[in-house]
Amino acid sequence: MTEIAAIEESLSCPTELLVGDMARLPGNLLILGAGGKMGPSLCRLAARSSAQAGTARSIVAVSRFGVPGLREQLEADGITTLAVDLLAPGAMAGLPDADNVVLMTGSKFGTDQHPEHTWASNVGLPFLVARRFASSRIVALSTGNVYSPSLVAAGGSREDDRPGPVGEYAQSALGRERVLEHASRSQGTPMVFLRLNYAIEPRYGVLRDIADKVMAGDPIDLTVGHVNVIWQRDANAIVLRAFHHVATPPAVFNLTGPDVVSVRALAKAFGAAFGKAPVFEGIESDEALLSDASRCQSLFGTPPIGLPEMIDRVAAWVMQGGASLDKPTGYDRRDGHF
Repeated sequence: MTEIAAIEESLSCPTELLVGDMARLPGNLLILGAGGKMGPSLCRLAARSSAQAGTARSIVAVSRFGVPGLREQLEADGITTLAVDLLAPGAMAGLPDADNVVLMTGSKFGTDQHPEHTWASNVGLPFLVARRFASSRIVALSTGNVYSPSLVAAGGSREDDRPGPVGEYAQSALGRERVLEHASRSQGTPMVFLRLNYAIEPRYGVLRDIADKVMAGDPIDLTVGHVNVIWQRDANAIVLRAFHHVATPPAVFNLTGPDVVSVRALAKAFGAAFGKAPVFEGIESDEALLSDASRCQSLFGTPPIGLPEMIDRVAAWVMQGGASLDKPTGYDRRDGHF
């Protein structure tokens, strides 16, 4: 538990730039979907950066809180929690007013079995949130899946590229953006869309997926041969700093690291750390689902945690038998089925 607490502490450690931006951000903060993979550390990061900025700010975390003990942990960190099923009738009316809203609700895995739930979560719910918080600033998490695969040599899709979502999950993610954009234009609600692709930490993410396969001696499919990654703390810091860039219609940023990363090279790096030779199958395609984050980096700078440090942190955690969230990312899916 002490080692997990150390991970949580590192994921919620504010940067100086974040503290400065939180000092200039007026109002309270409401985080919808706070119980997911990124939500708890985002809540703690918001609380710690606000405290360091000397800003008295209420932070309210909303989730169904299905993970035992999470709600109590957040409350102990000074975060107010509300256990709410946001799809339930009347749920929106019960939420407190907020100057700043982070919308990180969504559904991905299980879409093939229950596509209706994915559409309700990814399109219907954001529509309700936008209506309820028409006078707020909204930062909404989206995904790089709204793009179609692009040539690896081109460096990834850019925000102005035409969307080309593959599969129902990706289509519903684009639907989320469309209904939010409608609300922004019709209500004048300032927003930011952050197309994330992919956040990682030692217990979860593309690097953990690859490291686990190398450690177990399982074959690594190279058909999807390149990815983007960003350290979760750095991604969450940009989520909070993005409130200073909301616009009508919404501003759009690709949220990821600066590198197009080779899956083969990642596996070899983990193999060197573990003393194991990776097992490969398939051949790298010249296309992959990639995002060019240069627009984001021009505003927020290069993420402080670079790829070598990410690899070292994940490798060290896996070698000591560190816990996994046991939630594979599905980064290697090309057909859009989740």
